Amino acid sequence: MELIEQVKQGIPLQISPQMAKKGVIHGFTTRLGGTSEGIYASLNLGTNRGDDPQRVRENYRRVCGALGVEMGKLVLSSQVHGDEVRPVTLADGGKGLDRPVDYEADGLITDVPGLTLVVFGADCATILLDDPVRGVIAAVHAGWRGTALGIAARAVEAMVQDYGCERKHILAAIGPCISLCCFETGQEVPQAMREALGEEAAPYLKEVGEGKSRVDLKGLNALWLSRSGVMTTNIDISPDCTLCRPEKYWSHRYTKGERGSQAALISLG
Repeated sequence: MELIEQVKQGIPLQISPQMAKKGVIHGFTTRLGGTSEGIYASLNLGTNRGDDPQRVRENYRRVCGALGVEMGKLVLSSQVHGDEVRPVTLADGGKGLDRPVDYEADGLITDVPGLTLVVFGADCATILLDDPVRGVIAAVHAGWRGTALGIAARAVEAMVQDYGCERKHILAAIGPCISLCCFETGQEVPQAMREALGEEAAPYLKEVGEGKSRVDLKGLNALWLSRSGVMTTNIDISPDCTLCRPEKYWSHRYTKGERGSQAALISLG
């Protein structure tokens, strides 16, 4: 199914219909509804982009109000385009916003009620996972490097092996990111996908000539999730391309790096 859009307290959010049906607190933000100015206008949630910290904090206050979660229990990722999925506990509450992050991880996972996991994107894919039966959530940042490393599948394996989840219960949502229509690359990216996924990667790679290809990050991450045992019917995907919609989303390519960040958030309440 496709993600759907809701506006909560003036904050536009894309949400997973299946997660919403189960009462999962979550959302994928846009660049709209915040207080930041200039190149960061308006809902920048990136804490390390150079924006006014007080405006960023107010943006978080608004998003937390829309989702009904506590700011002091946010746990932010420190992303390095790797495949580390880090368990977090109450001791991590506030890291990245109220105090420094003392780890590097592109995925966060927890079974602690009240914590809200936060990952960032601005063309890269963001992925939220939930097992509503066991009460386990994960949030993943998957750029092309993380996608080639299979970080989405690693998060599923962590849910199963470390938290006792059953694959059939896991719900997944893939948020807005640069899409097949716009993600044109050299051969490094498709080669990495073929090395990781073999011939299964082929439907998500499109040669466009002169050594260039287009790459479907959403499809590739959905493939990783399916390979890890998540039911395809349990995977919801955003229809939006961040590069196609720069007025709505942060796009690293469109802004040539002068930008804010949107976020994907998920909480056990």
